[in-house]
Amino acid sequence: MSAEHPMAPDWQVERWFNAPEPLGISTLRGRVVVLEAFQILCPGCVSHGLPQARRIRDTFPPESVAVIGLHSVFEHHAAMTPVALEAFLHEYRIDFPVAVDRAGPAGDPIPQTMRAYALQGTPTLCLIDARGHLRHRHFGQANDLAIGAQIAWLMAEADAPGA
Repeated sequence: MSAEHPMAPDWQVERWFNAPEPLGISTLRGRVVVLEAFQILCPGCVSHGLPQARRIRDTFPPESVAVIGLHSVFEHHAAMTPVALEAFLHEYRIDFPVAVDRAGPAGDPIPQTMRAYALQGTPTLCLIDARGHLRHRHFGQANDLAIGAQIAWLMAEADAPGA
């Protein structure tokens, strides 16, 4: 399976919200990880991506599925600061862990984790299996039923003998 599915890159994080300590792929091993890449000024993120992430978090048991937000700012940098993000998370009652993607090197507007995952934009939902492999990447609006089925499949795979 590892030949088919690459290991998910480690997240490059400047700051965490709603997390008592920094999280990473290795600290979440054993659980399916749902990574929701978003920007606070992205209409699709506000109307679809983040509500979907909340529904996933409310549907699946936290010991099996971890939902993580990744604030990946690749435009309007001056407007989407950590202070603005903190107010946004409070206003929209986003209470799952949210990482602030580390800025790219000077002159590169693409944040480091966004680049490592080859994300096309936001919203993007990534599914990482319990062994840390990147299994699915959905750019734009993803169907709840399809995402739920993929998560359930990855959960069953994790629970299978020899997994």
